[in-house]
Amino acid sequence: MSIAHGTILGGLSTVPDLAAALRGYRDTLGLVLVEQGELEADLAASWNCPANAGSPYAVLRPKSGEPCWFRLVEQPEHPEFKPARSYGWAAFECTVEDVWHWPNVVEDAGFQIVGPPKNLENIEPAFIPMQVLGTGREMVYLNQVLNDMPGTDLPRAGSPVDRIFIVVLATPDREASVSWYADKLGLTRGADYTLPYSMINNAFGQPADTLTTITMVQHARMPIVEVDDYPAEAIARARHEGMLPPGNALVSLAVRDVDSCDVDWITPPKVRDGAIYEGRRTATALGAGGELIELIELGG
Repeated sequence: MSIAHGTILGGLSTVPDLAAALRGYRDTLGLVLVEQGELEADLAASWNCPANAGSPYAVLRPKSGEPCWFRLVEQPEHPEFKPARSYGWAAFECTVEDVWHWPNVVEDAGFQIVGPPKNLENIEPAFIPMQVLGTGREMVYLNQVLNDMPGTDLPRAGSPVDRIFIVVLATPDREASVSWYADKLGLTRGADYTLPYSMINNAFGQPADTLTTITMVQHARMPIVEVDDYPAEAIARARHEGMLPPGNALVSLAVRDVDSCDVDWITPPKVRDGAIYEGRRTATALGAGGELIELIELGG
């Protein structure tokens, strides 16, 4: 896959035990470990989480070689964090080769199945979804893509678990968040969908037929951010002072030019090396919903 403006280059999750998380992501999901170490203070500061300086981390990539990196950062669990009930990054959607393979193996690797595979009946069958929680209570969707959707191309997997192709954002104001990505980053508003969203309904104890409206943010026919309406009961995410948000913590997107992004940087753009950056300029901002969004310059 070529890297275009808006391409999802990575998703970062926090986990309480990096070794245990690696047994899930590397040994079971089959992602390739490409880098491991302790988080540099300068990078932690750029994410507004100075207390994470020195935190153990790992970076993994699909066996297909797709330009998408899964990052895991070790930090203590937060007792008040409950998945799918707070604002911020809610899930990373990955494309997989065979979704029916995973229910038999993921729970032994520390993942909790919260949505087993099912054929969707209320919309065109573009994919078969499955949802799991990792050891840091991060939400990962394992979706087997079947077809493209009107106006949107969905990537097929080139390895058992492949790239992140949609990131899900829970926000207190869906329209404001959609406008932020359009106005600040030059992305486009895609289609709205109104449907019974089982993850949200289950998390908030709502009737199964309760409807939620979501909006896709995309670039050309490439989906990027799914922006979800959340019930009034949703809250700001609890987090340790100076640390990353628990669960799905940060998303990295490719941009043509960081200087063209009309955002307030946490720290100024800087060239960084290592996995995911590869000598490119990068900086991080807060989106309209308070989410951490790291932007990495394409260059060239």
